[in-house]
Amino acid sequence: MKESPNFKIRRLGKPTVSSPITSAYFMSDNKRVLYDPYLHPDSLRAAGNTPLSIEVAGPRRTLYFDPAQTKAAIVTCGGLSPGINDVIRAVVMGLYYRYGVEKIVGIRYGFQGLVPEYGHAPVALTPEVVKDIHTLGGSILSSSRGSQDIATMVDTLCKMNINLFFCVGGDGTMRAAERIAEEIRSRGIEMGVIGIPKTIDNDLNLIDKTFGFDTAISMVVNAIQCAHVEAKGAPMGIGLVKIMGRESGHIVLNAALAQNDVNFALIPEVPFDLEGEKGLFRLLEKRLLERKHAVILVAEGAGQDLCAGSSLKRTDASGNIRLQDIGVYLKERIEEYFKETGLEINLKYIDPSYTIRSVPANASDSIYCELLGQFAVHAGMAGKTDLVVGLFKGEYVHLPLKSVASRKKVNTKGNLWMRVLEATGQPASMKN
Repeated sequence: MKESPNFKIRRLGKPTVSSPITSAYFMSDNKRVLYDPYLHPDSLRAAGNTPLSIEVAGPRRTLYFDPAQTKAAIVTCGGLSPGINDVIRAVVMGLYYRYGVEKIVGIRYGFQGLVPEYGHAPVALTPEVVKDIHTLGGSILSSSRGSQDIATMVDTLCKMNINLFFCVGGDGTMRAAERIAEEIRSRGIEMGVIGIPKTIDNDLNLIDKTFGFDTAISMVVNAIQCAHVEAKGAPMGIGLVKIMGRESGHIVLNAALAQNDVNFALIPEVPFDLEGEKGLFRLLEKRLLERKHAVILVAEGAGQDLCAGSSLKRTDASGNIRLQDIGVYLKERIEEYFKETGLEINLKYIDPSYTIRSVPANASDSIYCELLGQFAVHAGMAGKTDLVVGLFKGEYVHLPLKSVASRKKVNTKGNLWMRVLEATGQPASMKN
């Protein structure tokens, strides 16, 4: 029998400090959202069960930390994503102006900044320092990948007299934050650890949307437009675009729907063949003969079984499998195939991945980042810890770090995938 998830949020202790916020809609811990909105709570109560629910985020009337005595730290980890600076700014502004916390530091170069041997000194963060950073891409604190010694990082946080530790990152960062919180708890230290989810691939478990995703879609749409123009601009033109998506195809699918010029959307969740009657080559050839051009959008993690090699056995500093370059592989194999068939093609290959990651957030993501930062501050000041602030079923909620430290996949039986099949015209399966 599958074990039910546990959404209980840990608290450092009873809050006793009156909030300095005078104009706010205070949220009660009893305000919750159903884990499964399709289950009516009355039916569960009739069966003697309590409906599984999740705590809603927001400012609390009483705090655990005295703002005048509180010191906070912020760290950004993993790959870059649009909106990181917006989150940093929101946390600093929320702590300083909403609560009066004046001691805020930024940890530089990810978790390396908590290991003294790297020599990355922390930086003071004030409203003056962060006031314009939302107009910049990347992270003003910089980032890094790879695990560091948990005990050493907690030692550093203690030496800095940190009370609140805000971690911005993806699933690997959330797992590390969970281990940091466990180490803090084992030492009996009163320090809150709050996660703010970041992955441009939008693949964190239980989180409706991660910041940077909307910006990525808008940027990918530009790349698709360019690929479409290039494809139509030459006889038998092919526009091939590779974008982010290590283990999931959320960006590919949403971009394909946003810019309805894609003919083949290739994602990690759906294996495909190159050769054979149902393979990509024959389908692409048929498309070219009928329409004289085609656009292919592929996620970086798609088709890894086709181009598997020794590099797949290696991992990066974060423990992620080093992917083969499916974009270059497809380009070379497509060109080889049509050379053998004698059909002359004009293929243009576009990889905008790093351009997309490093741009400033668009308006939608900027608003989202502001809210995530504010809700993270509210949670931390109330003494809540070992949690992630995120959007779940349209509500901003508190989720245990453990519950989100895994990736969500595209549901290949779901509505999103079916809509993309209709939009592209590609078959549901390209396996022989």
